[in-house]
Amino acid sequence: MMKDGVRPPAAQIPGQRKRFWTQARVTPVAGGGFGVELDGRGIRLPGGTALVVHSAALADAIAAEWARAGGEKGGNFTPDDLSMTRIAGTMIERVAPDPAAQVTALLQYVDGELLCYRADYPAQLRTRQHEQWDPQLAWLRARHGIDMAVTTGVMPLVQPAGVHAAWRAIVDAQDNATLAALGVMVPAVKSIVLGLAVVTGALSAAKAAEIATVDERTQMDIWGRDARQVAALEVLAAEVADAARFLQLCHAAD
Repeated sequence: MMKDGVRPPAAQIPGQRKRFWTQARVTPVAGGGFGVELDGRGIRLPGGTALVVHSAALADAIAAEWARAGGEKGGNFTPDDLSMTRIAGTMIERVAPDPAAQVTALLQYVDGELLCYRADYPAQLRTRQHEQWDPQLAWLRARHGIDMAVTTGVMPLVQPAGVHAAWRAIVDAQDNATLAALGVMVPAVKSIVLGLAVVTGALSAAKAAEIATVDERTQMDIWGRDARQVAALEVLAAEVADAARFLQLCHAAD
């Protein structure tokens, strides 16, 4: 049984925190599921909900990241060290109580789909977009029957009503874990197409991050590498990888 819980630092607060625990371990929860205890006290999420997941593999991963965070008692850690906890918390406190809100938020990316906005120039960028983005839209047509309109430039593009309806049917059908993972991936890559490809196994997380950053990588090829841009691309790739790993762990026992 989980005892009165301790609340981890809120993930939305940036900066370092001091590790206040010695041991992190997984514990079965009465009624089903697994919690994680820090020195015998169950973790509670920022909203006060107990951190309980139904996948033993995910619980093990959450306990492992708490065991690593800060190195030892008194060490420094940040919310970035607790990615599985963060996504699980979103699933438990935001997605599960109102999946429809998460569906609506994801569908906002249909009209803004990255792969549908193409550049006129430079020619190198135009060619790379064609080579890397067209196959993803072709996969979407072949696998899901969705034919998305494509435009050149930055003027807003409104996709046909049938496209919106098809996307709603797909996103509505996803479970809470997948909605939580998409909630990380889709904003990171600015593409609901790439997010769907990753969660359905059509693309790896690394490949999706590569495809999503054609513009940035081409600009660096033309103008030279920029350390801040490289760091930003690494963060993006890590976010997509974390979300994909979270989903894999959630479904490990399926």
